Amino acid sequence: MPPSFDFADWWTKETHRGTPVVVKMENPNWTMLELESPDTVFSADKDRGKNAKQLTWVLLLKAHRAAGCVAWFAHGLCSLFAAIRRRLILKQDVSVSPDKRHKGKLYKFIRGFLMFALFMLCVETVAHWMGWHFSRPHLHMPSSFGFQSLLHSVYLSWVSFRANYISPPLQLLADSCIVLFLIQSADRIILCLGCVWIRYKKIKPQAAVELLDSDDLEQPDDGYPMVLVQIPMCNEKEVYEQSISAVCQLDWPRHRILVQVLDDSDDIDIQELIGAEVLKWRQKGINIIYRHRVVRTGYKAGNLNSAMSCDYVKDYEFVAIFDADFQPRADYLKRTIPHFKENPELALVQARWAFVNKDENLLTRLQNINLAFHFEVEQQVNGVFLNFFGFNGTAGVWRIKALEESGGWLERTTVEDMDIAVRAHLLGWKFIFLNDVECLCELPESYEAYRKQQHRWHSGPMQLFRLCFWDIIHAKVSWWKKSNLIFLFFLLRKLVLPFYSFTLFCIILPLTMFVPESHLPAWVICYVPVTMSFLNVLPAPKSFPFLVPYLLFENTMSVTKFNAMISGLLQLGSAYEWVVTKKSGRASEPNLVAFNAKKMQSKSQLGQHHQSSSESDIDALSKTQDRQPKPAKKKVNKLYRKELSLAFLLLTAAARSLLSAQGVHFYFLLFQGISFLVIGLDLIGEQVR
Repeated sequence: MPPSFDFADWWTKETHRGTPVVVKMENPNWTMLELESPDTVFSADKDRGKNAKQLTWVLLLKAHRAAGCVAWFAHGLCSLFAAIRRRLILKQDVSVSPDKRHKGKLYKFIRGFLMFALFMLCVETVAHWMGWHFSRPHLHMPSSFGFQSLLHSVYLSWVSFRANYISPPLQLLADSCIVLFLIQSADRIILCLGCVWIRYKKIKPQAAVELLDSDDLEQPDDGYPMVLVQIPMCNEKEVYEQSISAVCQLDWPRHRILVQVLDDSDDIDIQELIGAEVLKWRQKGINIIYRHRVVRTGYKAGNLNSAMSCDYVKDYEFVAIFDADFQPRADYLKRTIPHFKENPELALVQARWAFVNKDENLLTRLQNINLAFHFEVEQQVNGVFLNFFGFNGTAGVWRIKALEESGGWLERTTVEDMDIAVRAHLLGWKFIFLNDVECLCELPESYEAYRKQQHRWHSGPMQLFRLCFWDIIHAKVSWWKKSNLIFLFFLLRKLVLPFYSFTLFCIILPLTMFVPESHLPAWVICYVPVTMSFLNVLPAPKSFPFLVPYLLFENTMSVTKFNAMISGLLQLGSAYEWVVTKKSGRASEPNLVAFNAKKMQSKSQLGQHHQSSSESDIDALSKTQDRQPKPAKKKVNKLYRKELSLAFLLLTAAARSLLSAQGVHFYFLLFQGISFLVIGLDLIGEQVR
């Protein structure tokens, strides 16, 4: 059984301290009182003398806690070594990642760097053992011509070469990355200050009207605009039912809403299941349509574009989009649509995501930190001060007129949501983000699913930047909007961040261990990253115990994000890959009932609908129930070669740093190398047993 690296139980477990002891410190004296039970009421006797027995108890308790921490850490290391033996040496229940990018240039570069590091570690170890590192080149060149003197001469020549030719460009690159790091950190601090200002001033988007009911008593629903709700999905067997159920329970007049289930599934069984679910809700009186595309061109963008081409769409004013795992609350439309009233320049109202499985494992906890900062800080601040942010692709309501004027859904990138948002912004449309309106969804629970998601999210923006750069330059908007799009939205937050994170901490830092003439100060390695991670965790205060794992995990993910950014920027083949994020269907029926209880249909209404169902409808509903489920495929863990290569590279650099007695650098390289090793062995997230 593979080890579990979920620290939730460790952080939340109770600590048993044995006999309760109270220590009262009074400078310069101290006293102790031993209590019989936690509920004992006592009064301190300040004149009581020292008690050697009680002092012994305190020391023993401290030693017990320290031994427990050491034992826990030792158990984790033993489990890690066991996983290395089982997965790397014995190759049990593992498969190499099917991602063919490990054969690319980045993997070859990392592997070559690792070979160089291992060789130089041997050289430096011998040099320290022989005492050569105390010599200065050109001043203490050996005069004899023995074998040892020859090796000494070669080593001193290498030291002179690296000091004169390798160190200067390496230091220049390091300083450049540090500058980018500081600029990006300043941007994050400004965003956090903006969020603090919003909270201090209690700034919140206000709708012009709160109620949409018409003044006409005979037709009170005329004040409700026509709303189209779209649920794009593809082979979403785990979550299709709960998503359709949540959308069909939206509190909106039935004759003024239409639900489109847009299915791109290529599995016939899943098609029949989704069709039966749609039929079930249609029999309950819901205005719902099932659309299936035979040819899945353009992925999600093609699916949405195909649905918007229907003739009946012209009768609707707004369109709400929910991915297959999203479950809006019953009052979602009533809290978003009113913002469009008396605000003709508004194109999009975006709601916040809430996660039903954020505490499922360590991976979901770390994702929750990232996304909490994204919504609480980035989206909210940009929405309040700029009226623009990147559309999240789901849990948003669009004005159909804005979609049409912006050119509709285009299939040119894998981030169609960001594409339409940029084009609408260049036409002068405004966006609103509602931080208090939440929509339930799921987080990827396996590293494989999360990795593919992050690759798409970081390659797509670079594709889009190449395509829309000249459109931004020639757009009839202010220079401030152009600068914000080019330098902040795209370059700083989408390109610079993965570039310096990977280059600085995964390449330059280990290289400086073998070229000690170049140097990265401790504040770059430790203090600034910890401060930035602290700011990231602020919107999710319950995640503070995971501050250090979050810092290490973000640096570990930098290799995936850097590779995705390069593939999108250079338009490599992997930039056009679209893989649907795997769902587990964690949201249970009680979740839906709790959020939509006020608008559940009564049993009498359900009975009437079922009585009016035709025999053919009943046959169609029961058709899928008789189908035998397919046997589940056996899951295996994957090995990620780039992550494993970087793990051994950083651990090699950590060993080299011991020779230079660089404390902070050693600990950072050690723990960062272990985090790469854990992820490379697929020991984080969903555990496959």
